[in-house]
Amino acid sequence: MLAKDILIDGFSRIREEVHAAVDGLPPDDLNARPSETANSISWLVWHLIRVQDDHVADAAGTEQVWLTDDWAKRFGLDLPRRDTGYGHTSAKVARVRVESGDLLLGYYDAVHERTLAFIGGLTAQDFERVVDERWDPPVTLGVRLVSVLSDDLQHVGQAAYVRGLVQQA
Repeated sequence: MLAKDILIDGFSRIREEVHAAVDGLPPDDLNARPSETANSISWLVWHLIRVQDDHVADAAGTEQVWLTDDWAKRFGLDLPRRDTGYGHTSAKVARVRVESGDLLLGYYDAVHERTLAFIGGLTAQDFERVVDERWDPPVTLGVRLVSVLSDDLQHVGQAAYVRGLVQQA
């Protein structure tokens, strides 16, 4: 099995979990925060999509789906257009609210398709390309994609946990 096939499988598993965390929930549940400082399902899923979109677009040398397909406008968030949620305060987390899970899933699926198309076109040598020199050692494409995969898995697991809390309440 090639590295790109492993990554495609990993990102496909994230897609299954994102859909499981969001599907069928009304807006009140998606936007519920278990405490004043906790993250909602909406924020967790939006953030994981934004990071994936941002990082994959950067690595691919393309613009983010968020910007090219008007997702920023569709969400209508009171945040800068390129905001990914990194370092958000509780007040900023509260700004990420959705009116339906379909909005989150539509954006996720668009980013997922772009991600799989990008990864599917990679060669073994591509994974060695340096994509970020701000770190020591510099970050290769392979390391960046595994980092996104790891971040996504953590956030979708948190969203699933919040879903359980919200449904028990």
